[in-house]
Amino acid sequence: MSKPLLHTRVGYVYLPTIDIERTARWYAQHLGLQVIDTFEDRGSRVAILHSPHKHAIAIVLVETGEDKPLSLSRNGSPFPVMSIQCPDLEYTHQYLREHQVEVEAIHTLGAGEAKYFYFKDDQGHLLEASWSQWDTVDELKASFLNKEEV
Repeated sequence: MSKPLLHTRVGYVYLPTIDIERTARWYAQHLGLQVIDTFEDRGSRVAILHSPHKHAIAIVLVETGEDKPLSLSRNGSPFPVMSIQCPDLEYTHQYLREHQVEVEAIHTLGAGEAKYFYFKDDQGHLLEASWSQWDTVDELKASFLNKEEV
């Protein structure tokens, strides 16, 4: 008899915000996420955001009193706190630029097996948009299908 699994996947990513409505709207307008619910939890407001990927983890925005973006450092340089997979990275890059999001140039790794660029959300969190030949392909949630625009 095999042992039960200790876990099956990462469940959520928590991101702090000082303005839950503004940040939820930013993620919906700029990244096409859906706001599933907003509610009070343990003394602060939270918002649950879903991506199109059927088995994607949820982003949970947590309203805090601190205007302090999450930050990581790798070899002395800023490093993103989260990466989103983009089936058409160039389209995502252009879309964000056209919607006044400051984006860095697209970087290519190896012989083109992977590409990425960095950008910031409305709270100053450094994020990464990426594409690679190893990205998993999955079904999309029905609520995201047949949408004209992000």
